[in-house]
Amino acid sequence: METAKEMQAKIVGKAAEDSDFRARLLSDPKGAIEQELGVTIPGSLSVEVHEESGAAAHLVLPPASKLSESDLQAVTGGTFTNYDYGTARISLTDNW
Repeated sequence: METAKEMQAKIVGKAAEDSDFRARLLSDPKGAIEQELGVTIPGSLSVEVHEESGAAAHLVLPPASKLSESDLQAVTGGTFTNYDYGTARISLTDNW
């Protein structure tokens, strides 16, 4: 199984080369990722893809919580990893 970094690199690379895929990724992130990677993303997981324009900055904050990291993992079913590659920021879980 590919790591989260490998999956993200594949998604970002394809979006850079394939304008149709990029458009699908922006309009239907879950569907595009599921189709490209052959995975099923849980319905409870929201996937957002932002395209930087130079006119906006995106800042992603971790959830405000008093739970420990292990408590958070137990609740979410895995850890979340955020990666920035060029114009895309994608959050993936390690247990897809």
